[in-house]
Amino acid sequence: MNERAFTLLVTGANGQLGQELVRMGTEKIRIVGYGRDRLDITNLDQCREVIADIRPDAIIHAAAYTAVDKAESEPDEAYRINALGTRNLAIAAREQAAKLCYISTDYVFDGIGAAPYNEYDNTNPQSVYGKSKRAGEILLQSLADRYFIVRTSWVYGKYGNNFVKTMLKLASERDSVTVVADQIGSPTYTYDLAQFLIELVQTEKYGVYHASNTGSCSWYEFAKAIFEESGIPIRTEPCTTEQFPRPAPRPAYSVMDHSAIRQNGFKDLRPWREALRAFLKELKA
Repeated sequence: MNERAFTLLVTGANGQLGQELVRMGTEKIRIVGYGRDRLDITNLDQCREVIADIRPDAIIHAAAYTAVDKAESEPDEAYRINALGTRNLAIAAREQAAKLCYISTDYVFDGIGAAPYNEYDNTNPQSVYGKSKRAGEILLQSLADRYFIVRTSWVYGKYGNNFVKTMLKLASERDSVTVVADQIGSPTYTYDLAQFLIELVQTEKYGVYHASNTGSCSWYEFAKAIFEESGIPIRTEPCTTEQFPRPAPRPAYSVMDHSAIRQNGFKDLRPWREALRAFLKELKA
């Protein structure tokens, strides 16, 4: 008799990470992806119906309100999706004894530190987006007993819009770009993150994790690396955050320490530059 495949439900299946995840199904792992059109996470009844119907072993909750600047003027909407939506999934998942993995962000930290943040450091989000994502974490922690919270940062990949694609587009249109050099973090390739998440949810090693490609850089250094690895000759100028004001505050330093990955015996994600190289190769192909 064949073993039943591990069933994984992905919310936000049309997003950057969601699209990566839904393509990673195997004979042993059945992945069901639901976008907003099929699952409105802000509707508790719908969450209950869908989860009761699919009966997943685990849910990777990648649906989110991610318009960081817009959130400043739409706080209700950001909280409705990131906090209330996560609460709804936590309730529905618990009723079906499904594990729930919530994708969170480096924006839960204030970014005024100078050493990598570990999973147990105090959070202190400064933006509405960061506060709404933190609210989702708190609701999940209080309502679910089989949960993972995975904070990640500076995500890019094949699907959707992201910094790497923006830089490549700008390089095709002009001969110089100016990029913020005083915000430090860790770029994360969706392919590497998705692989880690699928491995994680098949375990019982619950808790909070930090997952990004290893190492860190500024946005300016990231841009320079994109052009170098692509062989694009373009003048890249550094600027400060103050010279490029945005509605939502960004953490100046949001490098995360992966102590939970080490402590639980998982293999860490590869260095960010190596991941970038792999992505650019895939983009060309």
